[in-house]
Amino acid sequence: MDEFKVNFADSQFIRYFKAILIAALVVVEILICVQYASVYQVNRNVARLVAVVSLCVALALLESINSFAAYKKFSLQMVFYSFETVLLFAICLLTGNSYLSMLYVVILTQFYVSVADLKSNATLFGVSCCTYIGAFVVGWVIINEGSSVYDSIAEILGGCVFGVFILGLDFAVINFIINFYRTNLRLHKALEEANESKNRLQEVYEQLSHAAVFEERNRIAKDIHDNAGHSITTVIMQTEAAKLLIDTNPQEAKNSIISANIQAKNALEQMRESVHLLAGRAQSKTLKEEIEEIIAQTIDGTSLKIRCDIDDIAVPEEQFRFFCNTVKEGLANGIRHGSATAFYIELKSNFNEIMLLISDNGNGVNGEVQEGFGLRGVHEKAEKLGGKCNFSSERGEGFEIEVILPVKGGDEK
Repeated sequence: MDEFKVNFADSQFIRYFKAILIAALVVVEILICVQYASVYQVNRNVARLVAVVSLCVALALLESINSFAAYKKFSLQMVFYSFETVLLFAICLLTGNSYLSMLYVVILTQFYVSVADLKSNATLFGVSCCTYIGAFVVGWVIINEGSSVYDSIAEILGGCVFGVFILGLDFAVINFIINFYRTNLRLHKALEEANESKNRLQEVYEQLSHAAVFEERNRIAKDIHDNAGHSITTVIMQTEAAKLLIDTNPQEAKNSIISANIQAKNALEQMRESVHLLAGRAQSKTLKEEIEEIIAQTIDGTSLKIRCDIDDIAVPEEQFRFFCNTVKEGLANGIRHGSATAFYIELKSNFNEIMLLISDNGNGVNGEVQEGFGLRGVHEKAEKLGGKCNFSSERGEGFEIEVILPVKGGDEK
């Protein structure tokens, strides 16, 4: 509150307003002096005329100092106001003038503007009303000594009521304007802070956007390195193995060539997806359509049998890629290591989970499943997405991959 009041008092508008108040005070004092000078023509009381003029000049000087030099300290303001009250009282005693209420209005308005606190202003208003009534009554009695009691009571009561009404009207109007002005300043300050916050948020958003783009590029590069690179390496190894087995074990060589063909197709598809992502093109197929296309590419030109039961599920982009890559890895792993000829793929969802099952009729393994590069990547990615992955197998009973992920919102692919 203290900081705000200083800002409020220091504004250029308030300085102009106080200058206008000083000018108004001088005008009222001139009217009082001119009116009293006309009385002087009758009673020829030079000392009283000099006293009235001196008091008016002193009041104007005190008010000027109070307005432009002492306004920052409340205690100093009260000292000046005490002296001003004494001068007002003395002017009233000497003149009994009807303009006295206007002097109070000017002095109080300056105080209201400088302090700008409703409680303090109300307290001073009450004290000033009492002071004004006392000064007016005493001054009127001294100046109009000898008047009839009825006329005295009527004029004193009328003057007090009129003066208090003027002081009350000034209090209400000035404090309303002050409150309105303070509210406007607060709103303006709040708007500036909101604009600053908006600008800071915009800067943070741009930084996050750049970071997100950089992170996405790194992820795509990693996908190319991990998936496509791995697939191409596998193709090379399988074709080399097929060359060695073509004469001694034609069937095993054939399986290696089929597996290499699937891996090559997967690598090509992964490269295409990465290029599309870098170009900013969104995935247009649904998850079901994408998996069905992977299956079609796998069995194309081979004797493989693949049955599937796939729900049309909308998932986030990261889960979308993970399910597709897991299907590719499951097919390639079954053909390459298990010599599988048939697969069953199932993708189902309930309220909380999405389950992907890939099983084959391959050779299977004895004991604990040893995770190679591909299976380990599937396992780690599932856990990163908040899910789990299980591998199960027995010798001669094939191999099974089960992936369970939590349901998350996703747009249709």
